[in-house]
Amino acid sequence: QVQLVESGGGSVQAGGSLRLSCATSGPTSSIYAMGWFRQAPGNEREFVATINWSGDATAYADSVKGRFTISRDNAKRMVYLQMNSLKPEETAVYYCAGRASRGGATTPPGYKYWGQGTQVTVSS
Repeated sequence: QVQLVESGGGSVQAGGSLRLSCATSGPTSSIYAMGWFRQAPGNEREFVATINWSGDATAYADSVKGRFTISRDNAKRMVYLQMNSLKPEETAVYYCAGRASRGGATTPPGYKYWGQGTQVTVSS
């Protein structure tokens, strides 16, 4: 079965940077694209970014455009999220996710596989 394991979370001051990593394993040939979501306490899980399997198509939430970059290294079976100029309101658990179809790119139900999440805390 497909497994996703996030790492790279931590605490950073506002304006700082973090790079999240997502290690994939199992039959990933069933995955069409990968995405990152985040969820703050009391909030719904929200879309952050997505990238297709070949890495030549990406999409971002408006709130992170120009600051976050999603990328992947298929040889290493890794997906990354570079986060710059972080804001306190972006404190959340960040999840790596995989979807098996082209649709549903920006909504959690569109994703079949999920990691356990990694905490990102941005202090002011």
